[in-house]
Amino acid sequence: MTDPPSSVESDATVVLRAGGGTLTIDPATGARFGSLMVGGHEVLVTEGAGPIWWGCYPMVPFAGRIREGRFAFAGRVHQLDRNLPPHAIHGTVFDRPWRVLSRASDRVTLAVDLGPGWPFAGRVTHAISLQPEGLNATLTLEADEPMPAWLGWHPWFRRRFGDAAVELDVDASTMYVRGADGLPTGARSRPGPRPWDDAFTGLRAAPRLRWPGALELEMTSTADVWVVFDEREDGVCVEPQTAPPDAINLAQMEGSAPPTAAPGRALTASMAWRWSPLA
Repeated sequence: MTDPPSSVESDATVVLRAGGGTLTIDPATGARFGSLMVGGHEVLVTEGAGPIWWGCYPMVPFAGRIREGRFAFAGRVHQLDRNLPPHAIHGTVFDRPWRVLSRASDRVTLAVDLGPGWPFAGRVTHAISLQPEGLNATLTLEADEPMPAWLGWHPWFRRRFGDAAVELDVDASTMYVRGADGLPTGARSRPGPRPWDDAFTGLRAAPRLRWPGALELEMTSTADVWVVFDEREDGVCVEPQTAPPDAINLAQMEGSAPPTAAPGRALTASMAWRWSPLA
């Protein structure tokens, strides 16, 4: 497995500043956004019972769950660590140390290999920049061999700014139907009632989070699947992904080609957040 290029630093917290925003990135815990301060408000959940439950972290080389951590690819069956039993979840890099390749006051690029928990060799870079009214992030997976792969981010947004409870607008045409195990069955439907722990596609507008009297935040992405989780009292998740949870097994059920990366065919996803104050 090929290591990323030599880093300029290994594990120091990176702080980006632009306008009134301050973004803290922690290379040691998965290159995640550990904190985002905008206009004196902390936007993200900054702590949790484990690495799955806080910040905003990249999900690579798969986003969401893989059923029982098991899948077949190119004639071989693979068993992953079931880190949220009975399933594997959110990839192999969200709790591993990343290397800082380059940085400036308002941008940073980090990298890591896919690790021993993934049966295919490759690496991923996470390029992040902060602007006065938003941020951009790009994930790029470079494969040393053909592999199933789909990417995304998992932000935990704070539900409340003081007395202001978040209002979430997600306008989608299609929802992936979940089975008893919480994973897509292959069927599609119109979006059902909240609370959600569901994947959506066919968005008619960019998702928006609004904390009345404080802040509005709009999300866009090149990824066309969005997972929304709003069942937790202190946080909500709006997660852009390049494919739905369990995409490798879902493709097999549907008789379609799974999402893949291969040498010379990198898989890339970009995400942007734009915010503005609310009086």
